[in-house]
Amino acid sequence: MYSQDYYSKLREKYWAYEENNPKALVYVNQYIKKAKSEKNYSELFQAYKDAIIYSENQKMIYADSALVAAKNSGNNGLIGNAFLTRGSIYYFNQRKFQFALEEYLKAYEYLKDSKNEYLKYRNIYHVGVVKSYLGYYEEALQIFEECINFFETKIDGNISDNKVFNNTKGYLNSLHQVIICYQMLGKDEEANKLLNIAETKIPKTKDFYLEKSYFTKSLGVSEFKKKNYKKAIYYFDKALPELIKVNDFTWVSYIYFYKGKSYELLGNLNLEVENYRKVDSIFNKNKFILPELRSNYEELIGYYRKENNHKEELYYTNQLLKVDSVIASDFKHLSTRVYKEYDTKTLLETKENLEKTNSYSKLLIFICLAIITALGIVMYYRVRKQKNIQKNYDDLLIKLEESNQVESTAPIVKPEVVETGDKNIKFDSSIVEKLLNDIHVFENKQGYLEQGLTLKKLSEQFKTNTSYLSQVINEYKGSNFNTYINILRINFATQKIYNDKEWRKYSIEHIAAAAGFSNRQSFSNIFLEQNGIRPADFIKKRIKELEDQDLSKL
Repeated sequence: MYSQDYYSKLREKYWAYEENNPKALVYVNQYIKKAKSEKNYSELFQAYKDAIIYSENQKMIYADSALVAAKNSGNNGLIGNAFLTRGSIYYFNQRKFQFALEEYLKAYEYLKDSKNEYLKYRNIYHVGVVKSYLGYYEEALQIFEECINFFETKIDGNISDNKVFNNTKGYLNSLHQVIICYQMLGKDEEANKLLNIAETKIPKTKDFYLEKSYFTKSLGVSEFKKKNYKKAIYYFDKALPELIKVNDFTWVSYIYFYKGKSYELLGNLNLEVENYRKVDSIFNKNKFILPELRSNYEELIGYYRKENNHKEELYYTNQLLKVDSVIASDFKHLSTRVYKEYDTKTLLETKENLEKTNSYSKLLIFICLAIITALGIVMYYRVRKQKNIQKNYDDLLIKLEESNQVESTAPIVKPEVVETGDKNIKFDSSIVEKLLNDIHVFENKQGYLEQGLTLKKLSEQFKTNTSYLSQVINEYKGSNFNTYINILRINFATQKIYNDKEWRKYSIEHIAAAAGFSNRQSFSNIFLEQNGIRPADFIKKRIKELEDQDLSKL
């Protein structure tokens, strides 16, 4: 009891300090020392968590120590909390989303059965943030709305109460993320309604100045979309101080970009360039940038080209190449979407020409010819690849049509009618009949969609042994067990993608899981082997085919 009082009183000494204030660490270190001496791992975990709040440059070191303490405690809730904390540091302080997601997924394993619903929903929230960052705004919306529904029911009461305080933060952050998703999806009316709600929900205390700044930033975006550029700049300037204070460089650079766009549209060239250059300064320091800010560099390149300033034009051309490299590391599947007017090959060509401005003309011609040749080869193989994809798509459509015709015209055959005369099976025909009937039912009920299905598991379901079942599948289905199951799964996924528009909205990971595969890569490889085309290409071709059909009806 004495120890608990000691810990509580010690926390009271530093709790009033602002985040990132190292003065608090004098007391936090006393807390750590006391908890270590008593081997009180739950308190030691809390001490390291507090150290993270007040440390400026050692947050991950304290987070690692918190994880060790949590594991020593044997408490799954604390372990999940520790992984979640590491993920939050990767996300907020370092913007390393791939690492952050890995930590969130580890946290989920420890928190999914936890009674601490706040931690579970906090973890779900962070997964939603990653999905939003990757551009899956519709999926992220569902997650954030689920979080809002949870947190909102738990914010009534005195805001000084720790649980009410945390849930209010969770509610406001989820509301902010929903507004971001709506604005990115062009649903401005829905976003504006939520901004009005946020104004009434934010407590008027300094503990929520940061959340207030996020909503103020979103108000600036809203006014920008309405073409009220001066008002947008007013809101951006109002939001900046608190975001700079906590070093949220992502949203700070976002604001500078939109301020630059606002000044551009107001005709103030100097302030436009000044704000765009600030975005570059933040990128240089943190090596992170949101994909929608990529055009910041296109604007700067265009500006210095008009000014005939080749030195600055070359610098920002190189910067754009770096930006593309950073974006591509997290956004491999989105890279084609963000490469706009200045794709990578054009940038390389421009860089080459700028660097060689004063070189010999023959060398310049040779380089240009080499680039043109390289581009020609790339285009040739790209066109050939697209032709092959189209041919394989057309062949698959014929295959699907023939399959559907057979299904619609074929008579109903009782599975128990068996002819074993020409089959290489050494056991009783009654067993064969039973297994064929079981297989028939299994296929009709789509049992093959179960992940991790094995010959042994299916044999147990059929109440037979693996040898009998394997022989029947080999003889009557013409393949081994794994190939047989994969054929069923790929046929199922192919039909779903072709006929169901909702399936065409799913990611390849989701489709693979729904079809019974454990990972995207194996699904994609088997789909290609069986259908001659990768699932991503099949989806694109099917969507384009339907769009062309709709256009032809107009």
